[in-house]
Amino acid sequence: MKKLERLIAENLLRIKAIKVQPENPFTWASGWKSPIYCDNRKTLSYADIRTLIKTQLARIVLEKYPDVDVIAGVATGAIAQGVLVADELGKPFVYVRSAPKDHGLENLIEGDLKPGQKVVVIEDLVSTGLSSLKAVDAIKKDGCEVLGMAAIFTYGFPIAATRFKEAGVELTTLSNYEEVLEHLLKENLISESDKETLSEWRKNPDTWGK
Repeated sequence: MKKLERLIAENLLRIKAIKVQPENPFTWASGWKSPIYCDNRKTLSYADIRTLIKTQLARIVLEKYPDVDVIAGVATGAIAQGVLVADELGKPFVYVRSAPKDHGLENLIEGDLKPGQKVVVIEDLVSTGLSSLKAVDAIKKDGCEVLGMAAIFTYGFPIAATRFKEAGVELTTLSNYEEVLEHLLKENLISESDKETLSEWRKNPDTWGK
């Protein structure tokens, strides 16, 4: 069987959950220009890939954090993935909003989370790590322990690695940027020049293309 990281990368590219356009860069919500874009919500429309991701994320949780009490998803992209993992493991599920609701109960965390519970956070995508770790902080402020985080994909930005290390949060991902680049090159879907462009972008994504 292919290495899991390569298998996930191939599937994300096959369904165009990951798109690469070095000559026609995307613009992220942050304003960054990027030669690559990842939308893991697309995996939910493909039963085989959805099941693969669900079972592998659940495996990570079982192997690394067997005493987990609750699965938490980061809104909005990881809500569905988190629910699937929680259902696979037979665990309660909550999700963390990016900001409290501005009406009703004004919840930041939706679901029944009790102080002292041990939580594993599920993410669909890790870029700079800010939104992911914001969710971790919210869970901790609610009096719970975050055992770690499992995600589908990471761009592997150095700033993200630094932030996770400083926060003391272990991140495990199913695939990563390197695997995507290696697969694209192996299948002659990009040139060596494109690979160099993509590698340079990751070093300085906030200034690339300006």
